[in-house]
Amino acid sequence: MGIFGDEAITGFGEFHVGTNLREGGVDLGLRGKFVDASLPVRKAFVVAEMFLAEVEKVIRRRARRHCLTGDRTAAGREALMSWRWPGGFECPACGGRAYCELGKRSLWQCNRCHTQTSLTAGTIFAGTKLDLAVWFRAMFHMTQTKQGISALELSRRIDVSYNTAWKLHHKLRQVMLERELQKPLEGRVEMDDAYLGGARSGGKRGRGSPGKVPFVAAVETTSDGKARRVKLRRVKRFTRKAIKAVTQRIVAPGAHVVTDGYRPFNGVAEAGCEHQPIITGSGRKTARHPAFRAVNTVLANIKTAIASTFRSGAKKHAPRRLAEFAWRFNRRYDLTAMVPRLAWVALRTPPMPYRLLTLAEAHG
Repeated sequence: MGIFGDEAITGFGEFHVGTNLREGGVDLGLRGKFVDASLPVRKAFVVAEMFLAEVEKVIRRRARRHCLTGDRTAAGREALMSWRWPGGFECPACGGRAYCELGKRSLWQCNRCHTQTSLTAGTIFAGTKLDLAVWFRAMFHMTQTKQGISALELSRRIDVSYNTAWKLHHKLRQVMLERELQKPLEGRVEMDDAYLGGARSGGKRGRGSPGKVPFVAAVETTSDGKARRVKLRRVKRFTRKAIKAVTQRIVAPGAHVVTDGYRPFNGVAEAGCEHQPIITGSGRKTARHPAFRAVNTVLANIKTAIASTFRSGAKKHAPRRLAEFAWRFNRRYDLTAMVPRLAWVALRTPPMPYRLLTLAEAHG
């Protein structure tokens, strides 16, 4: 008798422990966890369905990881081709248009100077062993959420290891960072000082508190005070010289910059901008001042996004974390175009190997 009191199937143990099924040349790693030679007849079909469902699940997961279909790979390469060379192939060495394709090696060779290049050479994708579909999925998850996504959560969603997801995460952040270095703010700009870091018991509070990352937040506004674009730049400390250097990088000369009465902001005028300091005092009253509504709203969104997504973060990677938020914020009205725009910029961003990803970015 079987364990459920009915006649057992004695031949249902053919997938015994230690046997791996193979599908499409991929070892599925299933070791008969649903196998029991003493199962009754009426339970056998249920167990078989569970076993087959598990097989199908693993096949789909391995297919995504190793791209067994091949269709997405071709589609991804075609998309990158159109973004990197919209007018057709262009030799990176001499600018020649005529070329021949070395199909087996996935290389293009210029007919003029015979330089060989690949689709991803000289870009942020250089040297990658991941399928392009994995990159596109990472771009989607990083751009379609308001609060961002951690490397750990990204690894779960795209089914890669944490180390791989961390490198993908920071490489795409680097693309956003380099893109945000362009296009300075114009017109009316609200500027304020802020800090990254949680509250600590004891010690000094507010400006100058230890263990926090200082940064400058500048928000370009419309005529009615609504936020249009934002720039977030880390500084070593708040000094007149540091504010002048940051303003020269992120604000166009002649812009009208509104700040509070903090003394280091006097460097704004030295950077060639029209400076309007407003004495606001301290406490909650400052945060509710109508002249700083846009920048205070942005800072509140930053704190909410970071607190809800990350539990901790290295100070040296703060510039990339801030750039990621700014990049999404500045393109928040066109979500469908975010992935193509990020891929377009990624193809024009130089390679960033792991040893450079782990270094600290410069201040200011």
